[in-house]
Amino acid sequence: MREPVSDAIRNMIHFYTKQSQVPLHDISHFMKVWGFSRAIGLAEGLSPETLQTLELAAIVHDIACPLCRKKYGNTNGRAQEAEGESLAREFYDGFGLSEKCLQRVVWLVAHHHTYEKTDGPDYQILLEADFLVNAEESQMSRAAIASFRDRVFRTETGLRMLRQMYLPEEG
Repeated sequence: MREPVSDAIRNMIHFYTKQSQVPLHDISHFMKVWGFSRAIGLAEGLSPETLQTLELAAIVHDIACPLCRKKYGNTNGRAQEAEGESLAREFYDGFGLSEKCLQRVVWLVAHHHTYEKTDGPDYQILLEADFLVNAEESQMSRAAIASFRDRVFRTETGLRMLRQMYLPEEG
């Protein structure tokens, strides 16, 4: 029996080695976001279906980065959202996902840099997991991390991880 999350990880590694100017960074980034997404999703008690949708979205959330680098010279979040929708749909073609799951994965990819009006735990967790990785990769200041925490973080697990990783004096 095929396992869509495992298949997606292998396919995404292949995608980045063929498409990306910085494949190791892109692979490392999505793997970390996927790992945090899975850990937070499990701790927050997501249903198996919602957890799978979250994991599939986390794997391809930055699928547009190679295209954005070539087309725009950067990986601006709004450009990623605009370009990522069709790329994510194409990536998952042939995976046999339900239309509901596929629609949600594509929607999450197309909104993973939009921090208002989160409409589900999968969306909330993807935003938090991506930030946990981006804060380190971008070497964000403590003030910027605290500000983002106050504006975006909502899950108990994500908040605990953020505090432990970046703001240990807060517990």
